[in-house]
Parts: sequence; structure tokens; C-alpha cells
Amino acid sequence: MDTIPVVIDRASPVPLYHQLAEQLTAAIESGRLGPGDPFENELALADRLDLSRPTVRRAIAELVQRGLLVRRRGVGTTVASPMVHRRDELTSLYDDMERRGQHPVTRVLRLEHDVRDPVAAEALGVPATTPLVFIERLRSAGDVPAALMHNWLPPAYADITLADLEGGSLYGWLKARGIKPVVAHQVIGARRPTAGERKLLRLAAGDPLLTMSRRAYAADGSAVEYGDHCYRFDQYAFDVTVHER
Repeated sequence: MDTIPVVIDRASPVPLYHQLAEQLTAAIESGRLGPGDPFENELALADRLDLSRPTVRRAIAELVQRGLLVRRRGVGTTVASPMVHRRDELTSLYDDMERRGQHPVTRVLRLEHDVRDPVAAEALGVPATTPLVFIERLRSAGDVPAALMHNWLPPAYADITLADLEGGSLYGWLKARGIKPVVAHQVIGARRPTAGERKLLRLAAGDPLLTMSRRAYAADGSAVEYGDHCYRFDQYAFDVTVHER
């Protein structure tokens, strides 16, 4: 386990926990500590730096909140994989990964052009018997799975191909056709994964999933797509800014 040098300035007006959190963050972001590396435990860190345990605990909690550390029962605290943060703007996961310098890889698990799904049909504003395009994809950052994505499209988009989906993003394909999603309604949640999801996303027993369902619309108000996605908890975070009404 690598011991990170930390300098605490007790004369500084900057809170001690924040000084510690910033220096630990720099060590992780510089690559000194890599994904999966064990992290020095709270008691040892407090003793080494002559800090109180609440101070160290608060600094570590801040790194967990930032997505830099992961706590797992029976494993301890480890350095997390680089997370993708989805801000409150209408982007695709593919775009988010590229923006962070990651290498998005798409594996298309299913592409069907004649699927009836009442829930998806209602979300798209079409009759329940409408034949929809259904897409199931596994999106990875390099060789690390990040998300399992399910999308339903109106029948007008039935010409989409495997090559279109594997070579780029769904939103990129839509925009190339002159169809730009401009607004969406999203519902964010969390749940336990199914056995199939756990296998595809390489989750350990007890690991949760982040979930997001989305209905996206074009400028004319027409429904563009309905998505129901799930994400590895240590590979993804939603970053949302809220305002007082």
C-alpha cells in the first residue's frame, strides 16, 4: 500500500479535513494511486498525520462523495475507477466518455425492428400496438463495463443498423439525420441488479445499480426516444444543479 505524503498546515485558515482531502485527491488524479488500489485506513492515517479520526473520516467521506474512493464491506476502502459525471444537460453517455478522454466501446446485444412494448409506446406517445425499434447495448470505458442501455425508437427510425450503433452514439446518429433531441424528462434511481445485469456489468454480490429512464423530444415536441438504462455505481454519477424557485 502506497503511503501518500501529506503536509498539514495548522496555521492555515483552510480546514484540516479540506487540506487532507485536496492532497489525497491530487495523489489519485495524478495516478500515484490507481483504480482498485487499497487506501490507507482511517486509523492509520489519523495516527500518521496526528489528526483526529473525525477529521480524517470527513476527508475520506468527501473523496467517496466525489467518486474517487469506494467503500465495500469486507474489502475496505479502495481507489475507484474514473467516473463519468452526467451533468444536467442533454448528452449521451458516449459523448460524456469522450469528453473525459475515455474510450467508449459499444457492444450491441439486441437490435429488433418490430417490438411491441406498451410502456415504451406510452412514453413515445404512440398506440400500444405500434412496432418499435428496440436496442440493447453494453457500453464500456475501454474494457471496463459502465452501463447497460435499453432504448426504444419510433418506427420511422427502423433503418438504424448494428454498424451505426457500434461506431458511435445513438444521439450522434439521430443528429446526422437532422433530428436533434432538445429536451428530456429523466427519472433517476437505484436498485439491486438482476443476475444477468450483475454478470454483464461485472458486479459483486450486494453491489447496487444506478438507474435512469429518459423520454427525449425534438424541438417540435415529437418524441425521439425512450431509454431505460442502468449504470455501475462506481463508474457513473449524475451531477445536477438545482435552483430556488
